[in-house]
Amino acid sequence: MKLSRLGYAIATIAIVIATFFPLPMLAAVPVSAIAVSDNSGISFVSKAVELVGAAVVRIDTERTITRRIDPFFGDEAMTGLPQQQLLRGQGSGFIIDRDGMILTNAHVVDRADKVTVILKDGRSFEGKVRGVDPVTDLAVIKVSQAKNLPIAQLGDSDIIKVGDWAIAVGNPFGLDNTVTLGIVSTLKRASATVGMTDKRLDFIQTDAAINPGNSGGPLLNAKGQVIGINTAIRADAMGIGFAIPINKAKTISTQLARGEKVSHPYLGVQMVTLTPEIATENNNDPNAMFQIPEVNGVLVVRVLPNTAASIAGMRRGDAILEVNGEVIHDASQLQDVMENSHIAEQLQVKILRDGKDRLVTVVPKDLNS
Repeated sequence: MKLSRLGYAIATIAIVIATFFPLPMLAAVPVSAIAVSDNSGISFVSKAVELVGAAVVRIDTERTITRRIDPFFGDEAMTGLPQQQLLRGQGSGFIIDRDGMILTNAHVVDRADKVTVILKDGRSFEGKVRGVDPVTDLAVIKVSQAKNLPIAQLGDSDIIKVGDWAIAVGNPFGLDNTVTLGIVSTLKRASATVGMTDKRLDFIQTDAAINPGNSGGPLLNAKGQVIGINTAIRADAMGIGFAIPINKAKTISTQLARGEKVSHPYLGVQMVTLTPEIATENNNDPNAMFQIPEVNGVLVVRVLPNTAASIAGMRRGDAILEVNGEVIHDASQLQDVMENSHIAEQLQVKILRDGKDRLVTVVPKDLNS
């Protein structure tokens, strides 16, 4: 959005005022007064972490790769001497049942040859990856010879609100149970909007610091219940972190624990949200590639070959208006509709092409197939 000169002037004045004349009412509120929940002097953060801390684990991984190294220059080369290299990784996770089932991120255990789970009390167990779903960045690990382990209490991510407390727990840099505090900044932040186009997620966004190694650890509410799984860091986002809603994990963790593959219905288009304003701006541009319908919906930018959309005859420039009678307002909603459909289910998709409404039958394929 472009600011006028007046807008820039107002913004500059506001910054000067905020810099040299801080608001006394805000400055007068001590942090301890916010954090303490009762007269005991123990903060709600301490209580929450005490409830879940023993169930938060450190996950160490090892993976051996083979690289070809140029014998003269020491650089990687296409035709060099094969050498094995050991790669080590580290992340966090939390125990969800007393027999040692652990929830973490898929990228934490990605292609690991060896997984070691270390509890807060120092005990170490060999972990076996039971299931991985890269699309939601979730994985389940099972530790052997473990009984009656502490577990984290799972909350309900559907009832959290913007402004609720958010407590991130994990093991950044290998340090056990490091805790950061913030709030829920926003909800349903689509993965595509944060640069993770290969994921199918609506994140919880928080300003609680999520450091390297925190991935896979729990995001707690003020009661110490897990509301999310810390998963993403954006170094260019000034401390903004993201977490997978725990209700999303609940729906697929059982499948992953059984070693089953999670299906993700897939339409097969590259798309953007369409509004009359966006369409008008495009259509008024003499260098526009093509004219866009001036409606609300989703614009098909590209149809990928051998996909459900391709088989159904969809084309670039189509505007998707409805799916099975449900009006589509934006790309995130369409992705949710597809995710909640079923493989091989017939979907009636209403599109606008060349000024005429058309109805096409789409049969979703599996994204992982």
